[in-house]
Amino acid sequence: MFQDISVDDLRELRKEKPLAIVDVRSPSEFAESNIPGSVNIPIFTDEERAEIGTVYKQVSPDAAKDKGLEIVSAKLPDFIKEFAKLPEEEKVVYCWRGGMRSKTSATLIDLMGINAKRLIGGIRGYRSWVVEKLEELAEEFKPKSIVINGYTGSGKTKILTELQEKGYPVIDLEGMANHRGSVFGMIGKKPHNQKVFDLMFVERALELKQSSYVLLEAESKRVGRVTLPEFLLKIKEQGYHIFVDLPMEERVLNILEDYRPWEFPNECMSAFQRIKRRIHTPIATQIEKDLETGDYNSAIKLLLEYYYDPRYHHTAEQISEDRSTVLHVKNAEEATQLIEEFITGTMASIR
Repeated sequence: MFQDISVDDLRELRKEKPLAIVDVRSPSEFAESNIPGSVNIPIFTDEERAEIGTVYKQVSPDAAKDKGLEIVSAKLPDFIKEFAKLPEEEKVVYCWRGGMRSKTSATLIDLMGINAKRLIGGIRGYRSWVVEKLEELAEEFKPKSIVINGYTGSGKTKILTELQEKGYPVIDLEGMANHRGSVFGMIGKKPHNQKVFDLMFVERALELKQSSYVLLEAESKRVGRVTLPEFLLKIKEQGYHIFVDLPMEERVLNILEDYRPWEFPNECMSAFQRIKRRIHTPIATQIEKDLETGDYNSAIKLLLEYYYDPRYHHTAEQISEDRSTVLHVKNAEEATQLIEEFITGTMASIR
C-alpha cells in the first residue's frame, strides 16, 4: 500500500535521495502551477477532465466516477509505462488537493510494483505551506545582499548564472519569473505567474537562509507578471551595489544573443509600440523602421541611448556612493571575475 507524506516529509526525502515527483493533474492545471522539479503524467487530459465534470453536474457523482473508471481503464497500460520510464526508484504523486486522482494513481502504480507515495493536500496544501514559509521568511531571512546593477545589456543575468553555477548564493529573480524585467522581457518566454514564482522563491530562500549574503539583480518591485516580496526589496535596498559598466557595442551584442529578435519580429514590434510615444518622434520613427527592415543592431542601440539608459541613470543616482562601486569592464566574463574577487576580499567589511 502506498504511503501518505506531508510537504515537510517530501522536502526531507528530496535531501536524502533522488525522487520522481509526479503531478497527475491535467496539462493545463500543471501549466498553471506545479511543484518545482515535478513532471506531468496526467491521469486525465483537459478534455477528459471537462467531460467527467459535465457528467458530475448533469447526471450524478456516481456516474462521473463510472466515466472516470472507463477512461482510466482504457489508458492504464500507457499510464503505468510512463511511470516506469522515470529513472528514480521512488515516486511521489500529487493532484489538486490529495484526492481521488492522486489516490487512484498511487494505488495503481503501487499494485504494479512501483514504489509510490502520495502528497497529502496536493498542490493546494503545498501552496499553503509556501504562504506560511513566506511569512516566516519575512521575519527570519536576514542575509546581506550584493546587488548587481548595470545598464540594459550589461550581462547581469549571465554574470549571476555563472556565479550560481560556481556555487555562490544567487537568487535568480528573472529566472523564477521567467521574464527579463523589461517591456521586451517576455519575448521568447512564457512568464510565470505569482504562484509558480512563490514556489520557486521559497525553495531557494530556504536553501540560502543561513548564508551571510546573497547575490541578486537590481529589480523593481514587479518582474513580468510577479511581485517581489517586500522583505526582499528591503534587503536589496540596504545592500551593497555593484554597477557593471560595459561598452555599448558589447551590450548590443549581449542583447542580440539573449533575445534573438529575428526569431520574434512581431513580438518585438508589439513591445516597441507600447513605449513608442515615450521616445522623441524622429528617433522612434527610425527604431520602427529598423525593426521593420530587420536592422536590430541599430534598433537596439537607439533604444538603449534614448529610452533605457536615461531611465536607468535616474535610478542609479539614488544609490549612495559609500554602498556602491563601479566596474568598468570589457565584457561580462571580466565582470564576473572582479565580482568574485570583491566577494573574497571585501565582503567581510560591508556593514
